[in-house]
Amino acid sequence: MPTKRKTAVRRNNGPGKSSRADPVSERVARSSRTASPSAAALGQMKEPKSPMPAQHQRKPGLESKLRPRPKYQAPYYKGSGKLAGKVALITGGDSGIGRAVAILFAREGADVAITHLPQEASDARETVGAIEAEGREAIAIAGDITDQRFPNTAVKRTLRKLGKLDILVNNAAYQKHQGGLEDISDEQWDRTFKTNIYGYFRMAKAVLPYLKKGSAIINTGSITGLDGSKELLDYSATKGAIHAFTKSLAQNLIEKGIRVNCVAPGPVWTPLNAADKPAKDVADFGADTPFKRPAQPEEIAPAFVYFASEIDSSYVTGEILTLLGGETTAA
Repeated sequence: MPTKRKTAVRRNNGPGKSSRADPVSERVARSSRTASPSAAALGQMKEPKSPMPAQHQRKPGLESKLRPRPKYQAPYYKGSGKLAGKVALITGGDSGIGRAVAILFAREGADVAITHLPQEASDARETVGAIEAEGREAIAIAGDITDQRFPNTAVKRTLRKLGKLDILVNNAAYQKHQGGLEDISDEQWDRTFKTNIYGYFRMAKAVLPYLKKGSAIINTGSITGLDGSKELLDYSATKGAIHAFTKSLAQNLIEKGIRVNCVAPGPVWTPLNAADKPAKDVADFGADTPFKRPAQPEEIAPAFVYFASEIDSSYVTGEILTLLGGETTAA
């Protein structure tokens, strides 16, 4: 089990136990305590299938308002100290994939900083509570990744609060469906690129002076960066750029002993899509996969643990790992 230590918010006396009651922390910790996986139980895990309830949110969207709530607690996942003593910074860590990754990193022994937009503060508080329920320190940093100054700010605040940096997860993303090329404005194109690829570049550049041999950078790609998407021209282009950036940066940093990899999922149940698509399209999201449903964030997060952990992936860099729900053409 990861070593427990004090946080600025509460003292952890054991898994899920603290001197101050917190509903989110207690719910997450209770899930971890009561899970006793067996082969039979794991074989019967039930995930929500499409169609989902038709729904739409204003951007950027909140996980707390999504129905059904995305699954991020991973109650059958047992930590084994793979990231003990590490510190991770996760952009877009308030919800979706980023939140699930933050929880598993904490369960493996890492302290975690997350970034989020100011409008996502309520989701960020829930994520911080869940990290602390795992017995680790956490910090939420509000800001916009498109602001050229924000990456340096996020890195400095992480160092000031948590003392060092070992792992960067570039995960923040922006997408907006459009029917045709003529519908994409220069402003939309700029925002998508400044979030999805400029943001990754600037975060990597800001964190690099503090990384050392054994550190890791993990980027979040997408199946759209491999197959394209006719209504996500700008988003798909940025995801393809992320894949190429991953491979190139891996080559560039290999002599420093810093590994760079990418997780490229298919459809995942997060606020990103509910805040973009019409309600009727959200209901069918992921239905065209062989699994007939979108992935849950807790199903994607272990891939990030794999890439973050030297124990698991010390010989792996420059890889694009696809998680496509049974699709094999892009693998």
